[in-house]
Amino acid sequence: MGRSRRDARSELEALRDEIVACRACPRLVAWRERVAREKTRRFAGETYWGRPVPGFGDPAARVLVLGLAPAAHGGNRTGRIFTGDRSGDVLYAALHRVGLANQPTSVSLDDGLELRCAYVAAVNRCAPPGNRPTPEERDRCLPFLVREIAALTELRAIVALGAFAWDGALRALAALGHRTRPRPAFGHGAEASVGPYRLLGSYHPSQQNTFTGRLTPEMLEAVLERARTLAGCPRR
Repeated sequence: MGRSRRDARSELEALRDEIVACRACPRLVAWRERVAREKTRRFAGETYWGRPVPGFGDPAARVLVLGLAPAAHGGNRTGRIFTGDRSGDVLYAALHRVGLANQPTSVSLDDGLELRCAYVAAVNRCAPPGNRPTPEERDRCLPFLVREIAALTELRAIVALGAFAWDGALRALAALGHRTRPRPAFGHGAEASVGPYRLLGSYHPSQQNTFTGRLTPEMLEAVLERARTLAGCPRR
């Protein structure tokens, strides 16, 4: 815990360079590059990122928000996780309402967004076909998350957006030597202590969940507010 914010920033920047250059999963490399090349009609005039998407946020973060993977026309297009898609619209608006972001929107790498006491990442860093990484693809990517958690030395709370992120968080924490038995089950509002961290569950802010009312903005905000409080982040 003795490292400075500058040390954490340098470590995260070096990790970012490794993540962006990764080509370890042939299926995901082919898919993300095909999507970036063929695009979708509403973004036909844009240049897609088309590479793995690193984490983003405050090197002194006490709260980590963890998703599944970049969206094909969201993070895979913009280069920032949960950016440029409807899931991100819901997430960053909630982060702003609880004081963990300086603005409620995230649309591009140069839009001025800053996270305060928070860091956002995903278990898998490449957009997967059908939004479904294979277990082997998850396991190849997981060391990046392990190293991010280790670099975030002020981290106290992890918010897992969906069951895949919950499982990924538990696997990453186990790799760091933090296990809990029995294995805690995922659910919206679920909480578990894992080593020095508090793991919190929320339904993923996907259109499937938000359009049906399974997850409302208020429900997501309540989980993020709980994480902010547990982590000791100041309210801004």
